[in-house]
Amino acid sequence: MWDTQLAEHYLPLPHVPAAKYECLDGKLIMSPYEASQNSYAEGQLIFLAKLAAKQTPFRVYGTVNLLFEPKRWIQPDLTVLNSSPEGALWVDPGLVTLVGEVVSPSSRRRDRIDKPALCAAVGIPYFLEVQVDHEQERASVNLLKLGGKGYRPYASALAGQKFETDLPFPMSFDPAELLDY
Repeated sequence: MWDTQLAEHYLPLPHVPAAKYECLDGKLIMSPYEASQNSYAEGQLIFLAKLAAKQTPFRVYGTVNLLFEPKRWIQPDLTVLNSSPEGALWVDPGLVTLVGEVVSPSSRRRDRIDKPALCAAVGIPYFLEVQVDHEQERASVNLLKLGGKGYRPYASALAGQKFETDLPFPMSFDPAELLDY
């Protein structure tokens, strides 16, 4: 059964290609980093979010170790914090305002179902879901806002449209900007 102590001692695993390490109920989940289209979208999304959040108190990070409990953590693609984690290895959900995932073919269920459920259960106000398909020249951005027991749609757009939101900070862009042309 994996926990934060084992992770700090043994991860990353030697002689294994770079991967995301997440843990659900003591089970270590390794996901390979996705092809360039997801990597490009993730980088662009972080860049656009940092520009938008520049005049706000929010801090935009890429992957962090978001800790729910010692045997349960995830590594979101984008994380917006309401204050600095001050060098912490494990980020407390109380610091998190938004979690963003670029949905990967290898982890579609975790990115679209499991991770939003975990984040909603601890009260993270926003979840951002991004999908890109370079071959089809498709991109979508969906911002979900916590309401009731889960997330509800708040703002969305497809490539060629304008994604606009005022929460958690004003942001406006065409999801096509996330495609690597």
